[in-house]
Amino acid sequence: MTTLHGSTALSAVPRRSVLYMPGANARALEKARTLSADSLILDLEDAVAPEAKTQARQQVVQALAVGGYGDREVIVRINGLDTAWAQDDIAALAAADVGNPGYLVPKISSVADLQRALIAFEAANCSLDGGFWIMAETPACILNIADIAAADQRLTGIVLGTSDLARDTRVRHTADRLGLITALNLCVYAARANGLAVIDGVHLQLDDDEGFRAACEQGRDLGFDGKSLIHPRQIEAANAVFAPDAAAVALAREIVAAWQDAQAQGKGVVVVNGALVENLHVEEAQQTLAMAELLAQRAQ
Repeated sequence: MTTLHGSTALSAVPRRSVLYMPGANARALEKARTLSADSLILDLEDAVAPEAKTQARQQVVQALAVGGYGDREVIVRINGLDTAWAQDDIAALAAADVGNPGYLVPKISSVADLQRALIAFEAANCSLDGGFWIMAETPACILNIADIAAADQRLTGIVLGTSDLARDTRVRHTADRLGLITALNLCVYAARANGLAVIDGVHLQLDDDEGFRAACEQGRDLGFDGKSLIHPRQIEAANAVFAPDAAAVALAREIVAAWQDAQAQGKGVVVVNGALVENLHVEEAQQTLAMAELLAQRAQ
């Protein structure tokens, strides 16, 4: 039997919109404090040119030290462990007073890679209280994702790197993402089997609002917690799609009320709007109501 792990508190955090912010762009790091994204990934890796790595690291450390990100979840994506920058990233973050951000490690392809990353953070005395995430972006990672997801209880979640994955597998970028469906499903299954969060990959076409919303809807229907984003203009749609809408909330309330009424009357069968309701439907309804309440509190 698989042992569920991952922080219960962290798993309850809304992650509808997870926005990458380039660490080398000081204005972006400042603007992030005002955006409505649920989570922010302050990026030291792909969004930063090699010659700007040191500057980006310094700016991210400074931004974290200043704080001001409110209730947004803040995650730092370091450089890959096999690069010349990763150890310096970890050391700088461990040495500075940056609070407890989460950390996202790219290019994790095996359980050995995961353990090597965790050992590197441990050796630097870098706290993982804010969460520890991995990128699922290599073919080997997808093939090993069940073992990786179950390997260590400190793991918080998985972020899909669909651009890298498509490149490495020679999958075409199509609207239906047919070539990536297996990878997306496997990551969701691995996350859910182990109590982890799981975030869908980015949508690269910034001028394709309709396509972006469709991708969000597909990700939601596949079971993802939210969508990783590359521009603030994508936040509103992601937040809307991955939040329970008014109809879903109303139905959830109806299901819970009907179930409670049936239980009080000693009935074992409940029908709501012509559909049979069982325990699992009540649990889903309760989850919907809990998320709706959490989001309502955030909006106040």
